This record gives sequence, C-alpha cells and structure tokens, in this order.
Amino acid sequence: MSSNLAPRPSSAAPTVADGDNRYKAVQAKLDALGRALDDAGLGLEELMRSIKRNAKRAEDAARDVDNAELDPRFVELTSNVGVALGGAGVQVKKLHDTAQETADLTYETKHTHSKLYGALDDIRSNRREKTPRPGFFNR
Repeated sequence: MSSNLAPRPSSAAPTVADGDNRYKAVQAKLDALGRALDDAGLGLEELMRSIKRNAKRAEDAARDVDNAELDPRFVELTSNVGVALGGAGVQVKKLHDTAQETADLTYETKHTHSKLYGALDDIRSNRREKTPRPGFFNR
C-alpha cells in the first residue's frame, strides 16, 4: 500500500510577527493567515480522501489474506492497519473542521477590523500633516 501524497511547496509565506500594527499591515497579515488556513484545509481534504482509500485497501487486503488461508495473525495485523487508518481519518477530519472554523473567524476578524479602523486609516493616510499615534492623548 503506497500513498501518492508528497510534500508540496507552501504557496503562502509564513507571516512574521514583526510588531507592525499599522492598519494595512494587520489587514495583510489577516489575509495571509486566512489564505494559509484555506490552503491547509484543501490539503487536509486531500489527506482525508487518501486515508479513506488506504483504509479500504487495508480492509480488502485483510480479506484477501483471510481468503488465502494464511496465518490469522497477518489477517489481524492487516485489519488493524485499516482500523488505525480509520481512526486517523477521524482525527484529520477534526483538524480540517478546526482549520475551516479558524479561517472563517480570521475573515470575520479582518472584516471587523476593517469596519472599526478602515475609515480612520483613510483619514490618516490622506493627510499631509502628521497625526498623533493612537494613545498619544491618553497620557
């Protein structure tokens, strides 16, 4: 039982936590995180399909080994592989659901951030005069 899964180059570069909290930088980081989670979700879907195929193959192989009247120990071991793959598939599904939920929350956060700070960024970005940083008047 071989697998066709192979590592693939990541399309999204990791987002650096650089302390840059400007509006556009935060929006870009949220966007990059959302895209990375979407890509991870696609990879996890592919992994779930592969695990399901391999679990089916293991079950078929166990049945073939049993029909060939080989040592029952090999039937049990091969069957255990199928069961283990089924359990792995369940955990990958949970991971996929978590990645999707996190991606949805990321896009929601980006939208909320835009709603709260987008207009302020437009005002500050279109001025020729420098404006005080947030918190300046809180001294």
